Amino acid sequence: MWRELWTTAARAARGPRRWDGRGRGVAAWGCSAPGATVFALSSGQGRCGVAVIRASGPASGDALRILTAPRALPAARTASLRLLSDPRSGEPLDRALVLWFPGPRSFTGEDCVEFHVHGGPAVVSGVLQALGSVPGLRPAEAGEFTRRAFAHGKLNLTEVEGLADLIHAETEAQRRQALRQLDGELGQLCRSWAGTLTKALAHVEAYIDFGEDDNLEEGVLEQAPQGPPHSVPSACLPSPAADVEVRELEVALGAHLRDARRGQRLRSGAHVVVTGPPNAGKSSLVNLLSRKPVSIVSPEPGTTRDVLETAVDLAGFPVLLSDTAGLREGAGPVEQEGVRRPGRGGLEQADIIVAMLDASDLASPSSRDFLDTVVATVGARSPREGGQRLVLVLNKSDLLPAEGPRPGPGLPPSLLLSCLTGDGLHGLLEALRKELAAVCGDPSTGSPLLTRERHRHHLKACLDALGHYKQSKDLALAAEALRVARGHLTCLTGGGGTEEVLDIIFRDFCVGK
Repeated sequence: MWRELWTTAARAARGPRRWDGRGRGVAAWGCSAPGATVFALSSGQGRCGVAVIRASGPASGDALRILTAPRALPAARTASLRLLSDPRSGEPLDRALVLWFPGPRSFTGEDCVEFHVHGGPAVVSGVLQALGSVPGLRPAEAGEFTRRAFAHGKLNLTEVEGLADLIHAETEAQRRQALRQLDGELGQLCRSWAGTLTKALAHVEAYIDFGEDDNLEEGVLEQAPQGPPHSVPSACLPSPAADVEVRELEVALGAHLRDARRGQRLRSGAHVVVTGPPNAGKSSLVNLLSRKPVSIVSPEPGTTRDVLETAVDLAGFPVLLSDTAGLREGAGPVEQEGVRRPGRGGLEQADIIVAMLDASDLASPSSRDFLDTVVATVGARSPREGGQRLVLVLNKSDLLPAEGPRPGPGLPPSLLLSCLTGDGLHGLLEALRKELAAVCGDPSTGSPLLTRERHRHHLKACLDALGHYKQSKDLALAAEALRVARGHLTCLTGGGGTEEVLDIIFRDFCVGK
């Protein structure tokens, strides 16, 4: 329904089509037409109490005058109740709140107007078609409002990415991280780093200008040059403090690049795999954590014969939760294949492994074999070295005697749980929250996280350039290395991005944003 409404409005705005000589129709306007005013439905689609329609560009004020009575523009950034009418027929469309945002004090930096109309499909369709009939207006492309805000310096590229993440955030942790990036924390950090490199570059280039004729290149990049000739002003020598700051910057960049991709995991979701012998309660736990019947639960061993995956919000973090097949004696070929793929039930791809055992049957051969193979192997790996994190859960605590389970020799720390009664679930969720915070990072504390591979690429390239700076024996090459390093930090915030990169970043925005 909404696709048809938007198509109708787009046709009304485009007007007649021309032909490009190859049999293809081309709209009379282009996405990059200078001075174009764009409009779109900016609120959610579907029936609602209020729908927001936004227009941005030099003709937005004229559009507001044409559609409203009285014709005068309302006070800036003040809601006014106006009657909206079709400019072609004069027929009333709706009585709506309108807001006028003269540039540059607007989201896009241009003149903007918002129509807060009733959210019925007929009302929205009528207003969109009316805007499409105003000369100089055309429907906006996906992300075009935000792209204009970027072009007018209202947002840098990391803030644009934060806005996109905020729109797509599904968990509390994702919301917090996106809001920090939208507030400019990552951009401010990059600008601070770029300022350090600018200062160092200024000192090196000044020393090249003043000291080139005196053959003073040897040792000028050392931390504290001794006894400079009087012919070279000491203020123009490479500053020891600047050189120290560059070395500190190397350390900071290295620390951010060694973050185990926590920010990227926070955006895409951590992989949590529930594994264990048959009938340990794996499927029951997956259903309990996901709050829906993802897996079939049955007393019959081998019910789960493949890896079942579901996306869940677990303790505020995005998680891809996997239920795996349990290995048992006499399993058929289908069940064995379910255990085998991929990598023994997905363990190789897991960030966190929830190892589950039947607390009332710890001495069974299947439980002992699982402890000796999976639990012992995963527990021996250090999470700091890229190993998975392990949470050992002893299920079916409701079947235990009053004195509790009888742990075998060498049993790692574990959590008691009853999937039947829910006892112990709060403790398990708290343990998983701590593990997920370690895997994804805590978005409310610490330094800003790198949330995209693009961030890592530019920081790594910057670090590589600083390595060339350290190794260079020639001042001109050292200055060029600093210039390259600073350029990558500038690209990260959008100062030197290519159109192809910008297209990739903005393509995931919805129409109206």
